Amino acid sequence: MKFINKLRRNEEGATAIEYGLIAALIAVAAITAMQTLGNELNTTFGTVSTTMQTANV
Repeated sequence: MKFINKLRRNEEGATAIEYGLIAALIAVAAITAMQTLGNELNTTFGTVSTTMQTANV
C-alpha cells in the first residue's frame, strides 16, 4: 500500500511532460517565425534581383 501511495505522490513524470509540451510550443513558434522571415527575405532578394537586372539593361 505504501508503494501505491508513493506513486500517486510522485509528480516527476508530470513535470517532464510539462517541460516537453513547453519545448514543443517553443519549437512551433520558432518554426513559424523562421518561415515568415524566410518568405520576407525571399521577396526582398527577388525585388533586389529584379531591380539590378533592370538597371543592367
